Order: sequence, then structure tokens, then C-alpha cells
Amino acid sequence: MEKTINLSQLREWQKTYIKNKKRFNVLVVHRRAWKTVWAVLDTLIVAVKEKWDYWYIAPTYRQAKKIAWRMIQKFWDQIKWFAYNASELIVTYTNGSTISLFGAENPDSLRWLDLRWVIFDEYAQQPSWIYSEIIFPMINANGWWVTWIGTPKGKNSFFKLYQRAIKDDRFFTMLLRYTDTELLTSEQIADARKEMTEEEFEQEYNCSWEAYMRWSVYWKELSLAHSEWRIKEWLYDPALQVYTFWDLGIADAMSIGFVQITGWQIRIIDRYSNTGYWLEHYAEVIKNKPYKYADHYFPHDIRQREISTGLTRLETAIRLLWNCKVVPMSTIESGIDAWRLLFKNIWIDSSLEEFINNLSLYQYEWDDKLWQFKKSPIHDFTSHDADWFRYMAIIFNHITRKPFDDEEEEKENENDPLWIFKNEEIDEITLDFWVY
Repeated sequence: MEKTINLSQLREWQKTYIKNKKRFNVLVVHRRAWKTVWAVLDTLIVAVKEKWDYWYIAPTYRQAKKIAWRMIQKFWDQIKWFAYNASELIVTYTNGSTISLFGAENPDSLRWLDLRWVIFDEYAQQPSWIYSEIIFPMINANGWWVTWIGTPKGKNSFFKLYQRAIKDDRFFTMLLRYTDTELLTSEQIADARKEMTEEEFEQEYNCSWEAYMRWSVYWKELSLAHSEWRIKEWLYDPALQVYTFWDLGIADAMSIGFVQITGWQIRIIDRYSNTGYWLEHYAEVIKNKPYKYADHYFPHDIRQREISTGLTRLETAIRLLWNCKVVPMSTIESGIDAWRLLFKNIWIDSSLEEFINNLSLYQYEWDDKLWQFKKSPIHDFTSHDADWFRYMAIIFNHITRKPFDDEEEEKENENDPLWIFKNEEIDEITLDFWVY
């Protein structure tokens, strides 16, 4: 049986892409333009031609299963060129090709071999490093193709990718607003304008990178930082000391921010994140950077004791880095408020793409019962950077305040297990007691 598909029902923009696509493709398309339908169908067509592994990656596994997988089942009922495994979300063709559906919430689980083509759907909602660190090394030797599609969600990694793509001849790019596709009726547009805020409409239907996203915790602050040119290159000053701020995890990701302070200007100069390592690894990373360090600030849960050593992680950190301090416990809401008050003084090195991306996607959770956003943001891959930045905001006034006289400082810190390390005349006996 000849394997053919009638493409007459495709949208004009979909036909344009199929005729003109390159190895790199970035498609910025408004909401309800059938992006996912096209992505699934295009993958099904390509997989017929040559035996390879093809991947479709959505922001979450649940989205991949709920949306894209249903479409694959619908196409199977029409053409039946392949078998599918619903429990694994894998399509297997008679020629040996496979199409697998994944979510981007756990990028390290995606490491594989012999990929030929990957489609990222709604890439603006995925970790910025998923392509360069995870996907690209797997497909680099296979005459690969990559396509990113989505609707804007602020000036994050998708925005940066699109800006790069329009200047690079290796890319095929397309930006389609609702006026370009004419897929929506005048009645649908009128209803959308009535039911959505102007900012929401601009983002979803006009593909605006600037539009305000009410679910984003820090969108306004980041937008202002962009407009005031406070996100720029080469912020590091060798003459200034560097503070580090930590968000702790082991199996969970651990993130560290590197910050310099001059007057009331706070410079985010560097950032490091990894998963599955103990404190020794991160201490070694810090020591290998060319910075002169002031203090290292940790969240309150660093006081937890490790069963294997009998020591708290705080004691281990002191042994490794010495000048360690603990940020007082506070609610997430109060930390966010402190962060917002401080953000007008924030400068961010533009090389920190993943950090900026995570801040822009840090979002409030929607409460379906109350029909409003909850007070606390969602805990996901964006939370780690947002957390250490929140700790910095909480402790900033303490870092920049004028020093107390000795008697006041001792009184204030008498309940702080780290206050003894502020005493420059500490003797060797005390040092031996604290350093393990």
C-alpha cells in the first residue's frame, strides 16, 4: 500500500514551513493556530521517509500525553502505518522509525542516542539548557533537524533564540500574529478582547514579547530591568568581593548565585547549578572561580544533620568554605516582597540566560476552586534560582548596614551559632572544635 497523506487541509503557514524548513527552525505562532496538530502531523510524515528516532518534547509529560498523544491516536485511526504503545507514549513504524513523546520537567532523563529530529512544543515554558546540554550532543552526528515552536512568554530563552535565528541563515523563522493567519473569526477576536486583559491578548494573539503575564511573579521587574538596560555584559569587577547565595538540594537541583555589591547596586555576575552532588563538589566549584569571597549565605535548612556523618550540613560547609552564614527563616511571600523592593537596584549579567529564563517563568499556581492565583508560586525547575535570589533580598540590609560596636554586635548575635566566626581573635582550640 502506498503511503500518502493528503496535505490539502493544512494551513497555509504549515505548508510554507514544510516547503521551506531548514535544519534549524523557529516558529513563533499565536494561540489557537493549531501548532501542536501541525507538529504531530509533520513528525508522522517525516518518520515515514527514513528509519530514525524522532522526539516530540512538551513542557510537561502530562501535556504531551493529554494533547499530542490524543492527536497521534486520531491520525492512527486514519492511516494505520504504525503501532503505538500508550503506556510509554511511543509510536513504532513498519520501517523501524520511532516517535517518542516526552515532558521537559526532568531534562536529565532525556539522554539517549541516535536521534534524528526533535520538536520542542511551547519552548518558552521549558528549561533554557535542555537543547544545548541534553539534546544537541545526541543529535550532532546524525544529520539532525530541530524545530522550536511556541507562543511568547516574556523575554526568556525563546525570545533570545528567536532573536538569534532571524540573523542566522541556517534558520528558518516565522512569526505569525492572528492577523497573519486569519484563522480566527471577528466574533472570536471580539470575545477574546472582552474576556482577556489587553496584556493577555497581546501575548497570546499578537505574539508580544513585552506583554505583562499576570501569572509571572517577577515579570514587571524583569521587563523594567530590560528597558533600563540593567541586563548587560561584563558586570564583574575584580576589585569587589563576591557573596554567594545558595538554594540547597541533593537529588533536587542545587543553585548558587554569585553577587557583588557596590553602594546600592547589586550585580548578579555568575550562577552555578547542578544535581546529585554533595557540598564538596560545590565548594570545589567556588574555589576554582577567580573571585575574592566575602560570605556564603545558606537557607535555614542547612542546619539539618546528616545521618551518615553525624554533622549538620552547616558544619560541613564551614569546614569547606569557612565564612558561612545562615539566612533567617521567613515566608515565601515576605521574601518576594523584599525581592521586589530591591529589584530596582539589581543588575544582571546578560550571559546568565538560564537564570533570567527561570525568573521569567517563576509563576503563581492557579487555584481552580477559588478561580484565582494562589499566594505561593509553583515549586518546579524555576524555583531554585528564585529561592537563592529571595534569600539575598532577605539578608541584603544586613550585608550593607554599618557595623555595630563590639558590645552591640555580640549581644545581637549571641544566639547565632555562627557569630563566633566573626571574631578575628579566635583561638586554635575553638578552631579545632568547629573545623572537622
